[in-house]
Amino acid sequence: MLSLYKLEIFNSVAIEGSFSKAAARLRLTQPAVSQHVRDLESGVQKTLFERTSRGVKLTAAGEILLDYTRCILRLVSEAEQALVSLERLEQGNIAIGATPSASVYLLPAWIQDFHQRFPGLGILLRTDTTPNITTDLLAGKLDLGFVEGELQPAARINTLALQELELLVVVGAGHRFWGRTSISLRDLDGEAFITRPPGSQTRVWIDQVLQQHGVAPRVIADFDNPEAIKQAVASGMGAAILPDLALQDISQHKLRAIPIQEKGLRRTLKLVWAEDGVLKPVSRAFLTQLSERYPALAQLNVAGRSPERILPEREQYKASLSCKG
Repeated sequence: MLSLYKLEIFNSVAIEGSFSKAAARLRLTQPAVSQHVRDLESGVQKTLFERTSRGVKLTAAGEILLDYTRCILRLVSEAEQALVSLERLEQGNIAIGATPSASVYLLPAWIQDFHQRFPGLGILLRTDTTPNITTDLLAGKLDLGFVEGELQPAARINTLALQELELLVVVGAGHRFWGRTSISLRDLDGEAFITRPPGSQTRVWIDQVLQQHGVAPRVIADFDNPEAIKQAVASGMGAAILPDLALQDISQHKLRAIPIQEKGLRRTLKLVWAEDGVLKPVSRAFLTQLSERYPALAQLNVAGRSPERILPEREQYKASLSCKG
């Protein structure tokens, strides 16, 4: 097994080209340095240095291991610096825009976790539609957005998919669909229906899906908050279509969520940020906090002329491509 300590010694020997010089640099004895290198060679079952009267020279195996060693040491250094930078954050603020489902069911817990770690940082959360969120990102009024809606092709917005959301039909106790284990969209034709406001991307998307299936429910109310929709459904006003994200507590509301027979009725929760924007430290800290929940964030880049990696890449490292320089 490779030891970080032994790799550091190996790197020093390669830099100095000599066991004695590496020992002086590391403040160790030469026999100790030689023994650590022999242990490393034994572990990898390769000879790493050619010993000569003038010092040592890397073998082909040594060259390969040195490439990866410097990559590993660089990552360790970056990790230490990143953690120190995060812990030193004492002031600042972040403005986040989110569509209703994300705003109600995800962001409060995320913000609470973040605030516990960084109590001195301020967070502004605004609930809005996807188009308004993207507009304010471009205007610099928001730092980050979490949206479910579709983006305009020409929008100068970076996007990263985080989570797939399944859509379900929701009804209250006593509704004629209550006992169903699944439902076809065609069953909603002419049905009393509660949905999002006309200006929301979710409403546009649901309307398009229903029209594609030749379905025209009887819209009797529209609300801009999923909790309001759930309350209306529970009161017996009609049925609704909501993402599974909003239905974790349906038993408390006397609601039933019914899978839709037609396939592909899913939406995607996305992180969005301005294409030309530079994420400030508070935003990076917030995303770092979320990277444990959403590993895709570990591969996030800031777009621009000189892309800057926000978080270390967690893919299999290709040392010769990623770590030289």
